[in-house]
Amino acid sequence: MDVTIYLIILVGTGLVLAAAFTSLIAFRFGAPLLLVFLLIGLVSGVDGLGIDFDNAPVAYFVGSIALAVILFDSGFGTAARSLRQAAAPAVVLSTLGVLLTAGLLGAAAHFILGISWLEGLLLGAIIGSTDAAAVFFLLRTGNVSIRDKVRSTLEIESGSNDPMAIFLTLTLVSAITAGTAAGGGAIATQIALGFLQQMGIGAVLGLGGGWLIVRLTQRLNLDRGLQPIFVLALSLMLFGLAGLAGGSGFLAVYLAGLVAGNQLKSPAALKRFQDGITWLAQIIMFLVLGLFATPSQFPVLALPALALAIILMFFARPLAVTLCLLPFRFPRVETAFTSWVGLRGATSILLALTPLIAGLENGRLLFNVAFLIVMVSLLVQGWTILPLARRLGLVVPPRIGPLAKYEVDLPGSAHHELLAYRVVEESPVVRGTRIPRWARPALVVRDNRSMNYQLAGRPQPGDHVYIFVPSTYPRLLDRLFASRAELTADDVDFFGAFTIDPERPASEMADVYEVELSEEERALSIADLIRARLGGEAEYADRVALGAVELIVREADEDGTITAVGLSVEPSAPRPVPVYLSFGELYDWLRAQVRLRMGAKPANSASTSDDTTPDKDAGSASSGEVKP
Repeated sequence: MDVTIYLIILVGTGLVLAAAFTSLIAFRFGAPLLLVFLLIGLVSGVDGLGIDFDNAPVAYFVGSIALAVILFDSGFGTAARSLRQAAAPAVVLSTLGVLLTAGLLGAAAHFILGISWLEGLLLGAIIGSTDAAAVFFLLRTGNVSIRDKVRSTLEIESGSNDPMAIFLTLTLVSAITAGTAAGGGAIATQIALGFLQQMGIGAVLGLGGGWLIVRLTQRLNLDRGLQPIFVLALSLMLFGLAGLAGGSGFLAVYLAGLVAGNQLKSPAALKRFQDGITWLAQIIMFLVLGLFATPSQFPVLALPALALAIILMFFARPLAVTLCLLPFRFPRVETAFTSWVGLRGATSILLALTPLIAGLENGRLLFNVAFLIVMVSLLVQGWTILPLARRLGLVVPPRIGPLAKYEVDLPGSAHHELLAYRVVEESPVVRGTRIPRWARPALVVRDNRSMNYQLAGRPQPGDHVYIFVPSTYPRLLDRLFASRAELTADDVDFFGAFTIDPERPASEMADVYEVELSEEERALSIADLIRARLGGEAEYADRVALGAVELIVREADEDGTITAVGLSVEPSAPRPVPVYLSFGELYDWLRAQVRLRMGAKPANSASTSDDTTPDKDAGSASSGEVKP
């Protein structure tokens, strides 16, 4: 018995260490890291090194706990500003988008696999949601800056659509288990009522539980080492409570993380613990699910699964995203990128265990097909997301260069934080820029000697400066201690050749460059004109084409106020969006073919985009233009 325990511990920790070690290789070659974790589990399983793990309930239990931890951290790391900016489109994608994707893929599965309609819809629901772990990893650790609105939409969608997919999956499993006595109307009614119950209870408990986590953490004088464990335990307790109450535990922990992350004045230790436990949860979940799979059963299903993966990536997901984002006037390039960042991952494999646990006749078939679709998604989409972002012009130049910042725990203060900056070469503070009054420098460590900031003189490269700041300090302080951003020639061109004052009247710019504006637009400032053309809100790197010129937002503060604008007299040429990612592009192409056959002169891509739906107004890769 003792030998068995030691062997299990040895093998388990060995797999975790192997996964952590291979992350170095994955980072170096740009491989999807979570795919690597999955492959390690496959290689170690029954068809590889011989570890025989075939316990679906245990795998589902471990995976559910890991997913709850990941979703809590997903909400914990979502800023309130991102929520305000992207909540509406993300919520539509995570509800209606999941339904549309599940329905389209389910219909295809019915015909390709020869299974019943309900089983096809079940497979669609299993694969219906994007994977939070995969999306967060690629977007947050890919070291590529993508426009804030697109990034926020994708992160919130991936974190909030799991509850919908889980609810659909469990409901359809119950319907299939109960037999075919219930008609389609009864099943639809059951789904609607169950949705209201699960999401309603989950939302109420999640918001209330997040508030309670914040209040208890602030009031109880816990040891620093216990505080992260206390928060994690409360989140998992909330997960179990919501499930017992008939609600969605996954939605509850996500919302609780969202509330806690934006209200809790998190010490550095809490953030580090959250990062570490989330990494461990991702590794364990992917390893366990990889161990459970049986690769020898895959070849017979490889072609059908590949066909379904292609339908998912090139038809179901793009169509669902296009329809969901139409009311929000997303430019074509942003719609196309959102369509492609629909990675499937551990959540889909976890849900694929439910037919096996329920004893469905085609349970193993559904699991194997879902597993193969996830593998194709991680391999194809995971490896091409960043190149596609560059092609579509969604990668924006960095605002600041390298920054060395450390958050230091400050007991007894809920309104201030202590930050430690290491002064780097060419930073503004080295060049003499003063630190704002709301920041209070307390100490400078230079050459292993501590000195008062006022007596230390101008900061020198290599100094460590300790500063007390308000808990809601703006990004300005980071910029003061960062080196200059290394901009390539393309980056310089990105922001235009000239800088203009955003508070100058738009009429002056229109007269100089012969830009046609309405009388209402001529009365606006340049900044207000940009915001009006963008629908009321502007962000860093947004672009507005005005005839022969293009205005580019060079800087915008936390409140969306435009502080610097670039002007380009050579607007960027529209970059074609891949037709398979944009139904607007497909519509334009078909219309052009019809005109050719009818003998009419085809319109060019720019003019074609202008007289179609709103998301086609910004046909260029780097355009954020939306016409009012």
